[in-house]
Amino acid sequence: MKKIIISLSVLMMITLLIVMFFYQTDPKLTTPSWERTLEEANEKKEVQEPEPMVPIYVGDSVAYSLQHDEVSVTYDHGSEWVRVPVEKDALFAGEYSGNKQELIENSFILTNDRALFLSYEGGIHVTYSLDQGETWKKATITEEFPPIRFRKVKFLNESFGYVIISGDRTMSQEWTTVFLTNDGGETWRETNHSNVTRLIGDGGFVDENTGFLSFGTINPTEPDFYVTQDAGDTWNKATILIPEEYQRIFVMAETPFKEGDHLAMFINQGPNGDYEGGRVKGKFLSTDNGVTWEFSMEVSPDEEN
Repeated sequence: MKKIIISLSVLMMITLLIVMFFYQTDPKLTTPSWERTLEEANEKKEVQEPEPMVPIYVGDSVAYSLQHDEVSVTYDHGSEWVRVPVEKDALFAGEYSGNKQELIENSFILTNDRALFLSYEGGIHVTYSLDQGETWKKATITEEFPPIRFRKVKFLNESFGYVIISGDRTMSQEWTTVFLTNDGGETWRETNHSNVTRLIGDGGFVDENTGFLSFGTINPTEPDFYVTQDAGDTWNKATILIPEEYQRIFVMAETPFKEGDHLAMFINQGPNGDYEGGRVKGKFLSTDNGVTWEFSMEVSPDEEN
């Protein structure tokens, strides 16, 4: 009996030594529970904490971001962000090979009063908000359109806006279309075509009836400039009186703007201009709402505004 008791004692001691060995070598058993919980929390925090958003400003406090493959906007210097319900790739779709770190110029509007993004998804659409991202709407401009190249959207007031797009480019020819809205972007109508198939360089409206299209981006020798005074029902080539000394120098018309009781417009030197470094523009004025234009003066880049 004594031998049995001794054997049991030895067996218990061996078992105890084995248990103590595994306890001391297992970090999960030796680390206090509160330390393990802290480590796990820190690990989860490292995984879940996203990269800080870097604002791309378009106003004093208004900005957007394309990080995380999403489109987001902020109205308070980046303190709070609102996700825009549009696919990032749809904002660059079509014939575009530029930098996708920033949105395409003139393809969006972002102010305190209106956020709007032009997208291409087989058709042309706008996703917009009038309450700083609290609610969003999506409107279809056209159900089908060839892959777009040129794109521009702008509103002149709460109701009237325009979209100018071009697509189906073949060498130096393409199809340019103008769409107008009079209800803040909810519905859009296509204007009549200008029947010009040269590549478009710029365009826009100065009021709800008067608009312009400027064509010819490849080796232009003179402005190819069209005007409508009936909201796109008809388009006619404008007359631009260029002084002889500026012939073949000022060759590409930009979108006109209102200046006092007349319209004003800059005409630049195109992609190959070298007069005075290629950056000087000609300023032209019109007193008949854009039908004819006369030279006013040379303008350097720092004198445009």
